[in-house]
Amino acid sequence: MANRLPITIDAEAGPTPSSGGLVTAISSYLAQASDKIDFSEIFWTGVPGCSPVSWREAEYRLPSSDYSYIPVFTPKHQYEAYYNGFSNSVLWPLFHYFPSYVEYDFENYHHYMHVNQLFFEALVKHIRPNDVVWIHDYHLLPLAGMLRKAYPQITIGFFLHIPFPSFEIIRLLPHQWQQELIAGMLGADLIGFHTIDYAAHFLHSVRMVLGIDHDMHVVRFNNRLIKIDVFPISIDYQKFNDAYDDEAVHMARRSLQEKMPDTKIIFSVDRLDYTKGLLNRLKAYELFLQQNPQFHEKVVFNLVIVPSRDTIQKYAERKSIINETISGINSKLGNYHWQPVVYQYNTLSFENMLTLYTACHLALITPLRDGMNLVSKEFVASRKDKKGVLIVSEMAGAARELTDALTINPNDIREMADKIKQGLEMSGEEQTRRMTTMQKRLSYYDVKAWADDFLTQLSSIKKKQQKFGVKFLDEMSRIELIDTYRKADKRLFLLDYDGTLVPFSSRPEEALPTQQVLQVISQLAESEENDVYIISGRDGEWLEQWFGDLPVNLIAEHGARTKYKNSLWTSDVAARNNWKEPIQKVMEVYVRRCAHSFIEEKNYSMVWHYRNADPEQAKLRSMEMISELNEYTGSLDLQILMGNKVVEVRNYGVDKGSAAKKVLANKTYDFIMAVGDDYTDEDIFKALADKKNCFTIKVGAEASFAQYNLLTTNMVIATLDMISNLDFVALNR
Repeated sequence: MANRLPITIDAEAGPTPSSGGLVTAISSYLAQASDKIDFSEIFWTGVPGCSPVSWREAEYRLPSSDYSYIPVFTPKHQYEAYYNGFSNSVLWPLFHYFPSYVEYDFENYHHYMHVNQLFFEALVKHIRPNDVVWIHDYHLLPLAGMLRKAYPQITIGFFLHIPFPSFEIIRLLPHQWQQELIAGMLGADLIGFHTIDYAAHFLHSVRMVLGIDHDMHVVRFNNRLIKIDVFPISIDYQKFNDAYDDEAVHMARRSLQEKMPDTKIIFSVDRLDYTKGLLNRLKAYELFLQQNPQFHEKVVFNLVIVPSRDTIQKYAERKSIINETISGINSKLGNYHWQPVVYQYNTLSFENMLTLYTACHLALITPLRDGMNLVSKEFVASRKDKKGVLIVSEMAGAARELTDALTINPNDIREMADKIKQGLEMSGEEQTRRMTTMQKRLSYYDVKAWADDFLTQLSSIKKKQQKFGVKFLDEMSRIELIDTYRKADKRLFLLDYDGTLVPFSSRPEEALPTQQVLQVISQLAESEENDVYIISGRDGEWLEQWFGDLPVNLIAEHGARTKYKNSLWTSDVAARNNWKEPIQKVMEVYVRRCAHSFIEEKNYSMVWHYRNADPEQAKLRSMEMISELNEYTGSLDLQILMGNKVVEVRNYGVDKGSAAKKVLANKTYDFIMAVGDDYTDEDIFKALADKKNCFTIKVGAEASFAQYNLLTTNMVIATLDMISNLDFVALNR
């Protein structure tokens, strides 16, 4: 589903196909893969651009397609506020790094949310439990969250077709908008972006706005695992490549070339938009002509601008400035025989577009910021002759893939002018070499590969949710655990401390093990078949004070130090502590700024605790601190970790998962049990994911990489007590 249906209802012409990259991409995918798509029925949901009466009158004339339509009807004034007022006057300029163009209007935001609610209401009449919903673009950011609340089990994918900006841009939005929009996106199971930069910006914003970190681009939110990944949208490569030989295209291309036999053609096509860098493009072309008079009367810039949103003031102003600039270039540099810029303000047919793609010598695609830019891909795909040069902005997502194009900074007029000259003078051999490489990439990852990739990853994360969701250790699971334990000859227990064996305390020094905890652990460790490890973020001295007399092994500071029973402390981590002082100074600032927070220094890490602070203030300060620490530690071999009400900085490569792997490297076990409660324990759960006869348990009702959940520390102790008593009963039979 997307903002608009792929058809437009005209009172006189009736239903006509809509234009746009999304419509073209999805339609091409469905046409190519219709016989392989595993869906019984496909619906496209969107605004039809007409009244319910007009829709009913035109419905019988709708063209046949691979999908059915679910129209969303909105009052005209409300759609205007949702579309032009918020989507295109807040999200569009902000996400494209034009913050000065943003119009902060709370009434428009209200209408934006309400239209998303209308989409929801239209969908609920059709949704079934096993359906897959694929939401597209910035107009519908909150919709996934709305659907998730009503249908917790359905599969939802979301793809953003424009850039996602850095948090420094996102934070310009009012706090309520930040939280509702990002939480809404996290209603999806899979969130897709064009480039790794956009995905990284989103993950940073999730952390800063909601206080949620990620693990290898997987976010845990509302007891679900949500994957954030990169899927650079593509085109129907074969359609554009084959069009080179289309008879109408061939005839039109030959006619154009015959009319201008000694003229180099530069071609650009873009929507009317301030993000496209059209003025800079014209200025660069003008500079190129001024610097290279030998090209006068031998080059023409064919500029096509497709009408778009020209009812919005910023767009209308831009159109007027472009018109004036083109007139200025033609009057200053042109003559009766030569017009340097040929300008069309119109929509091109497919045949006319392909004629210009395949006849030009150079395509100039230089947006100031663009999510992907499919025009550049279409141009490359259309050049079956493997000739022509592409100049593309490094600010377009396509530049990440089309690395054999000539890339420019769209704000650097001189560089662009130089690249125009380089492109027009490029040898045929070099053109062929560059074009061949780019076409190979586009033919390999076309629109079908893009959609298949997204839907495959969506199915994959859904399976992972089922595997790593919230599954409590029920009676059947207990029976399996007990049976496996009894049959095992060698058993391993990896037990976290805080939040697992004892509840959290407002002061860490007060979270002491009870007599029952010590007794259960001691009894469990006394069995010769059992190896028990307390693996904690606590320092070694504290662990030894309370567990040193028990026959257990101790792993301190998340794996930095190890003490096997009846031995001394050892460590594989180099004692590099020169970083501690500057980190402590940063943390001290936040201790002053956040009442009741404090710093704990360990041998291999520095920890800022904020369990006792005001929750709202602590959340804000922790996000600020992490942002500052990230800047400082970027070039250092350090890791920043968000734990349970703590921010910890430690030497890189020290984690509980690595510690668990070292234990398993020394011995073979036929029963493994690992229990933990927070983010640091997820490393253990992942390290043990492929082990047989293994039981991993998360304390609390949150989604996890663990197989099972137990709600409280009391339930953990009761489970360990039950297991330890199995040996006691066996010995006394």
